[in-house]
Amino acid sequence: MGFSLMRNQKFMPAIKHLLIISIAINAGLLLKLLHDGHEWAVEPGPEPNGKNEVRVVKNVFPEPKPANGVQNLSRATDQYIHLDRGDPTMYEIYWKQMGDKTTLVLSGWQSISYFSDTENQCWFLEPGFANAVTRLHNLVGNAQTRDYHIVVGTGSTQLFQAALYALCPPNAPEPMSIVCASPFYSSYPLIIDCLKSGLYKWKGDASKFNKDEPYIELVTSPNNPDGSIRRAVVNGSGGILVHDLAYYWPQYTPISFQADHDIMLFTVSKCTGHAGIRIGWALVKDKEVAKKMTKFIEISSIGVSKDSQLRAAKILDVIADTYEQTQKFDKATPFFHYGFNEMAKRWRQLRSAVSKGQTFSLPDFPVEKCNFSGQTFGTQPAFAWLKCEKAVDDCESFLRKHKILTRGGTQFGSSKKYVRISLISHKEEYDEFIQRLSLISSMDTP
Repeated sequence: MGFSLMRNQKFMPAIKHLLIISIAINAGLLLKLLHDGHEWAVEPGPEPNGKNEVRVVKNVFPEPKPANGVQNLSRATDQYIHLDRGDPTMYEIYWKQMGDKTTLVLSGWQSISYFSDTENQCWFLEPGFANAVTRLHNLVGNAQTRDYHIVVGTGSTQLFQAALYALCPPNAPEPMSIVCASPFYSSYPLIIDCLKSGLYKWKGDASKFNKDEPYIELVTSPNNPDGSIRRAVVNGSGGILVHDLAYYWPQYTPISFQADHDIMLFTVSKCTGHAGIRIGWALVKDKEVAKKMTKFIEISSIGVSKDSQLRAAKILDVIADTYEQTQKFDKATPFFHYGFNEMAKRWRQLRSAVSKGQTFSLPDFPVEKCNFSGQTFGTQPAFAWLKCEKAVDDCESFLRKHKILTRGGTQFGSSKKYVRISLISHKEEYDEFIQRLSLISSMDTP
């Protein structure tokens, strides 16, 4: 007992010194946090008992310090902005606001069988999904569905591959030429050439194709990446057309006519924003072509997820309900109206940022009346086809220096002076991009 007391008295001065050092270190750290605006900020906040405390919180977007260097062009200079991919996270806010209206409960016994509808040539197509697709097209008026066969796929990419398989003769002496007018979707060459198929081969820009031989022309409208409204370019007699209409929805472009092409590809990802459920569909006139497309999907993936189809059907039906059964939604904004307003706002912000200088330029789009909404407006694409002017020869590299990641024009069969920028990312990310672009533009020199 006595020895313990003596030992404690012996070490008491050392403990006091440690406490003093600890207090000094913590005070210094707090002063540093108060002073250093690059990483942290201090803000007051109420405690439950009514007292105030000081809470140290992460400052994601600290205020910029005036300087001319690249590292000071925005508030979040240490972070890259990823706008090179078309991930449609813009729509997340809308679907959160809709709450459980699109919630779907699946029992454990559901989706056991491979088969959905044995009477349908696309035997893995869920009837509920087919009905929802037809209902939505009829509501919007963007595509004819009567006398068409619906083929469901794991996104429009699989359906595109299925269409090529179905349209190319199996015993042709040479692979079928596949072309698309430049700038074309950057994944087309990759998808076509990845398997080194003997059925088809990528031949590049349709505007430069002048061979007297069978070909398939891909028509993407509105076009990815530049948002233009497209029609076939090649005038050859032996051509087959495949229309990719992923963006032909009223939030992106006026619905000025009802498409009735031989093969039309659509995807849930760009229609509703649900890229993660991996569902697309094709509207096909020719029954035999639809059969061959179905066969390709059977061979490659033995059908398409029933769960994804059921969830997609629920989402599409809710969109239709917001227009046809408004009393159920208690002042909720209809989906396409929400998408239209958000895209219009983002394009206004983008054009304003670009107009602050002469470093960049954007394409202009013709104005048309939308048969669905009754409004008159120009196309407001999901992607911006941005051009670097003046002495900037490589726009992708230039923006990368400012930590803005884009997809360069050469990947689309175009010039390095162009980049494709996604406009459908999260609001916070897009707002930060606009701020950076405004600052770059206002500098007016690369």
